[in-house]
Amino acid sequence: MASKNKDLVVKMESTAVHESGPKKGQRTGYYVTTKRNAKNRQMNGHGKLELMKYDPRVRKRVLFVENKKLK
Repeated sequence: MASKNKDLVVKMESTAVHESGPKKGQRTGYYVTTKRNAKNRQMNGHGKLELMKYDPRVRKRVLFVENKKLK
């Protein structure tokens, strides 16, 4: 009997903001999709996954926060 897959696909959005140019003060809009276990305990108090990842639009490692569940 096959076990049920407990992984959720989530969209994680960058919290970085542009520091110069015409988009100054706006978020970069860069996101990544990843899988997380439904019973994962590596979350903040709000129940959303937070990870430090690289955002190529600002060329830095920044905080990515779970935005929405895709599946």
